[in-house]
Amino acid sequence: MTRETTTVRIETDDSSDELEVPVRVLELLSEEGEEPASVVGDLVMLGVAQQAHGIVHHAQGQVDDDLQAAEQRTMELFEERFGQSYADVTGHNH
Repeated sequence: MTRETTTVRIETDDSSDELEVPVRVLELLSEEGEEPASVVGDLVMLGVAQQAHGIVHHAQGQVDDDLQAAEQRTMELFEERFGQSYADVTGHNH
């Protein structure tokens, strides 16, 4: 019998979380031979980049320099992981 879900664990230096993810969805999202943890890692990076972008570029009001710098660093890390810029991957450019 095949498993319907797999447990994903997310850890930082001082906390952790755990969630169940359908195996079939991970299979659909993966490229050939890609491990489930890498698929989830890609989704996390994409989600963090989307949120950071939205806050900085679509927020109402002024965004401080620290937040802009954090968003910029997120985009650099995004490009390191995917080999393409956020704008290239999403087609969303400012």
